Amino acid sequence: MKTSAIAPRQSTASIVLAFAGDIACIVLFAAIGRDTHEHGLDVSGILLTAAPFAGGAAIGWLLGRVWRRPLALWPAAVVVWLSTVVFGLLLRGLAGGGLAVSFQIVTLLVLGAFVVGWRLVAALVMKIRKSRTLA
Repeated sequence: MKTSAIAPRQSTASIVLAFAGDIACIVLFAAIGRDTHEHGLDVSGILLTAAPFAGGAAIGWLLGRVWRRPLALWPAAVVVWLSTVVFGLLLRGLAGGGLAVSFQIVTLLVLGAFVVGWRLVAALVMKIRKSRTLA
């Protein structure tokens, strides 16, 4: 009997929550950046700053077909993280936003910590819950 390499189907709720988690990380990144550089924390400004990176994340979700295993560190988290950075910076540049090398480095590191980090926390919580139910 041949086993299937297809991942088990994810619930719509888990997919939506994972995508929302990525977008929340991007909005938090934008808010922190705007606050650090004293650009204000108005909702429209934060969303405008976050928009190219949210677009990059959406591209990553499509390219990596992340909905198949949205909580996986590999490849889901890595694809979303790098797509958010690469495509987000491209979209930001096309829109006339700043692309200083220092900003690119901070973007890479902070979004990596956020996008991969929340999945690490989720994996740890699920592991703890599983061990408690088995005990």
